[in-house]
Parts: sequence; C-alpha cells; structure tokens
Amino acid sequence: MSPHPDPAGPARIVDVATGYMAAKQLFAASEAGLFAALAEGPATVAEISARTGLPGRTARILADAMASLDLLTRDDGVYANSPSVTRYLSGTGDDVDLRPFLAFLDGISYGHWLGFGETARTALPANLDLSEDRWGTFLTGVMTYNALHARMLAENYDFSRHRRVLDFGGLSGSFLAEALRTAPGLRGTFFSGGDLVQHARKTLADAGMGDRVEVVDGDPLAGDVPTGFDLVLLEHVAHRFDAGQNRLIARRAREAAAPGATLLLLDFFLDSDDSQRAIDALHAGEYLVIDGTTVYPEDEVRGWLREAGWEPVETRELPGSPRVIVAEAR
Repeated sequence: MSPHPDPAGPARIVDVATGYMAAKQLFAASEAGLFAALAEGPATVAEISARTGLPGRTARILADAMASLDLLTRDDGVYANSPSVTRYLSGTGDDVDLRPFLAFLDGISYGHWLGFGETARTALPANLDLSEDRWGTFLTGVMTYNALHARMLAENYDFSRHRRVLDFGGLSGSFLAEALRTAPGLRGTFFSGGDLVQHARKTLADAGMGDRVEVVDGDPLAGDVPTGFDLVLLEHVAHRFDAGQNRLIARRAREAAAPGATLLLLDFFLDSDDSQRAIDALHAGEYLVIDGTTVYPEDEVRGWLREAGWEPVETRELPGSPRVIVAEAR
C-alpha cells in the first residue's frame, strides 16, 4: 500500500518542503562518521555515541532519521548500514566513496541554495567563492560525483565493441578510466583545456591507464580536432556551453568520428513530455545557482546532433546520475 494513498492530501507537499531537513541530517551523519562507525558492525545508540563521540541525543536523532530514509536499518534498537550506504558512504566499499560529494553539497552548494529565491527572481547565480580550502572542497566533490557518473555509464554501456574513444571537451578523466577498465582492447584520448587536463592526467595515471590514453590540451571550440575514433564521448559538455557553442562542438565531434562511429552525450536534460525526471530538473536549479550554467531540453540537444550529422537512437537513464543520448554517425 502506498504510504500516501490520498493524491489530494498534504503528505507529498510536506515531504518535499522538509527535504532540506533530510539532506542536512545526511550531511551531518556523514561528517560525524556515523556510517563509518557502523561499518565496524551494528550498534545501539549508546554504542554509536561511543564510536563517534556524538551526544547520545544527537546519535539517536541522526540514526533514526537515516533509518526513516532507508539508509540504515533498525532492528530492536540496533542500527546497521543499508547495502547502498555500505557501498558508497562507509569507507569500506569497493565502489565510489561519495562522502566528498556530500561535503561539497553541504559546504558549497547548500549555502547557494539559501539565496535561491533571489536567483529564481533574477536568473543570476550566487557568488561562487572558491577561496582558500573551498576550492578543494568544490573540486573534490564535483569530481567524486563525476566518478559515480562514469561508473554508472560503464555499467550501462558496452565499451568493448569499440577500439578508439575520444573524450572531447570532457570534464573528468574518470569516464575514460572506467571505459578502459571494462574494455581491455580500448585506447583513448582525452581532449580538453585548462586545469581539467592536469586533473584528467592524474586520474588516469592513478587508475593505471596512463599507457593507454593520450591526454591533449586543446580547445573544443577551435583548432585542430583529432580524428579516426569509432566512439566520441561528450560528457558534461552540453551544460557548460551556450547553444551556439554546443552546435559547433557537435559538428567538431562529428569531424573526429570515423564512418559508422557512435556518440555518447552525457548530461542532465529537461523533458518535453508529461513526465520529468526529478534529478534532471533539480540539477537545472543547481547549475543555475552555482555558476549560471544550463540544463537544456533533450529535444533541443537532439536537434543539435542531427544538424551536425549524428542520428540519436536512444536515451539511457543512469542510476543517481545523468542520462546519456546514444547517437550514430550518418
């Protein structure tokens, strides 16, 4: 039975309106080490308090809140991590550790959202202060979330059928690292500019993929384009550029493609039908309030691709991550 059986009732409104309470308690639980403490084994409130140094009252509040959100289980007063928390927040899983992403949301993003009313009225972002240690929090958090996107893409797309992949104008080396990890016969090129190049080079080297990747410092909007790739990846490119620039990038990506090549365009999108995926719409607000970048309608993005000589064939949703438009070179 649905927990909110009355579609005309107030429950859904209240759930959304109090969502910030859930988010802030999640951030606090992660920062306090609640999930890492439970990685040692299930625990009572008193044991959680002893392991984390939290006051007993706070330990109970956070543990109950996380249990209510299905992030912890509670059995006869004993709390334990859920499988997803064990994988992503406990520090003991083999998957992407999302704790730096939560630190970014708490330390950088949340402060911007406090002024979202003004942003909504003006369509202008808040001032992005990246002084002192805030830059480290920002970069580590964003790249951690991108590492999750890369892992989800690799789990939902078969890279093994390709031989040469170009990450064109990319944001993170994690996408090539994950693609190469799943496809031993694949070789890659990361083509982007500025600090992204150095970060990608380190990411790929740390992943042990440095000998299978060429990292090129270049401008996706101008200059020569490397060619001959049977797979071109545009990951988190669309939202960072305006419509005219995106049309140009799509054309230049087509120039880089060999006959019959595939394009993967990964980003958040707005929908034109009756159903809007929540994570995309929420990120439209996030990108606006953080730095003024844009989440575009998927129909518009597909139009850019068709103009450039790509034919979109499907869109895949990635769990907890953006969507990816799969297109073929015409």
